[in-house]
Amino acid sequence: MSSLQSLRAYLAELDASGELAHVPHEVSPHFEVSACLSVADGGKALIFDKVAGSSFRAVGNLLSNRDRIARALKIDRGQIQRRLIEAIDGAVPPVEITEAPVQEVITTADPLAGLPVPTFFAAEAGPYITAGLIVAKDPLTGRGNASFARILVTGPSTGMIGIAPNHHLAHLARKAAGLGQKLEIAVVLGAHPAIQLAGCLYLGLGEDEMHCAGKLLGEAVEVVRCRTVDLMVPAHAEMVLEGTIDVGTPIEEGLISEYHGMYEDYGPGFLTEFRCRTHRRDALFQVIEPGYHGEHIYLGALPIAASLRIALTRVFPNVGEVAVTASGAGRNDAVVQLIKPKPGQGKRAIFACWGAVNIVKTVTVVDEDVDPWDLAAVDRARCARMKGDRDIVIVPAVSADRSEPLERGGLITKIGYDATAKDGDRPEGITQALPPAEFLDAARMKLRALGIL
Repeated sequence: MSSLQSLRAYLAELDASGELAHVPHEVSPHFEVSACLSVADGGKALIFDKVAGSSFRAVGNLLSNRDRIARALKIDRGQIQRRLIEAIDGAVPPVEITEAPVQEVITTADPLAGLPVPTFFAAEAGPYITAGLIVAKDPLTGRGNASFARILVTGPSTGMIGIAPNHHLAHLARKAAGLGQKLEIAVVLGAHPAIQLAGCLYLGLGEDEMHCAGKLLGEAVEVVRCRTVDLMVPAHAEMVLEGTIDVGTPIEEGLISEYHGMYEDYGPGFLTEFRCRTHRRDALFQVIEPGYHGEHIYLGALPIAASLRIALTRVFPNVGEVAVTASGAGRNDAVVQLIKPKPGQGKRAIFACWGAVNIVKTVTVVDEDVDPWDLAAVDRARCARMKGDRDIVIVPAVSADRSEPLERGGLITKIGYDATAKDGDRPEGITQALPPAEFLDAARMKLRALGIL
């Protein structure tokens, strides 16, 4: 059971299918690792066998598309959203074990020294840990939390963490500070992909992502107690960094890349101090290429889409699949499928999306015959089923997320497109011209037999 909860089980599957490649020559963590991951974006996962200045290998580009994520969850691509919703609605509490691969080696002196932490982009201040799942708990209630945030390495045992003010981790850190404490954290690197996805889910404060991870895995996550902080971490991860966040010590960050592929300046972050590193004897250091790259996009897009569908289903019983598109950087652009929508439902769904997830800027609503993940099909629906004067909603001065590239004073104009078919519109503009279905099926079978498909 234990091996199935490791990142290595997934890497073995990628290797067997030809989707994993080794970079055998030495690469520099200063831009070269980043450049390789950027060039390989959407392609093979990469293991860097030799990273200058480090004894650890690095690995990245693991979950760069929906097919890879489906493989990690052992399901078909079309089942991802349903599985994420089941994980949000369900709970499988973790189970504690006493001996764990992630604690085979324990280092308390300079825990960040010697790690192959990449410097990614030209205008950023330095090297960032980007694939760290940060485990924490409420200092009053003890309820767990797991989430992602980038950490700028500033020394052999110190860093700076940048967290949005409304982030649950920021809330917990402020609560700890109010009690005169620093918030204890454990930065988990190289956990199983299901655990990483769970850390990206949109849950309520106090709901523990590690319970959702168990539902995604299909079994309880095995966890082990940290050595220097009072936290439990996935036992079969590659590495854990144990430390604290001090919101009383701000550190200026400078420019940082965001999901939309450009830079933002969020001002100061908070001091992080690390006192211990535990890891496997031959640990892999996981890297997620930030900015507008596949892995960063889909780790946001799929959980946001699942959360939107849950919110919409509370209002509309006829919601189908919901997509958050890669072209919208996995954050800003949503497509909602409605099954036999009633008049006016399209526009109501647009406003419901904006109310549910603040970061969503553009919403398109389509009929059930349009795959919301197929951007060409969505564009065709906008062209064939939407009238500009009737079906476009433009709302200025709507509250926006701080990462929105065009926000001013926390506001942005949001746009909705109702691309569903309407009664009274010409039927020729609704029905797609295709050969009969039975002939299409027969043609597919024949061409597959000939090796053409």
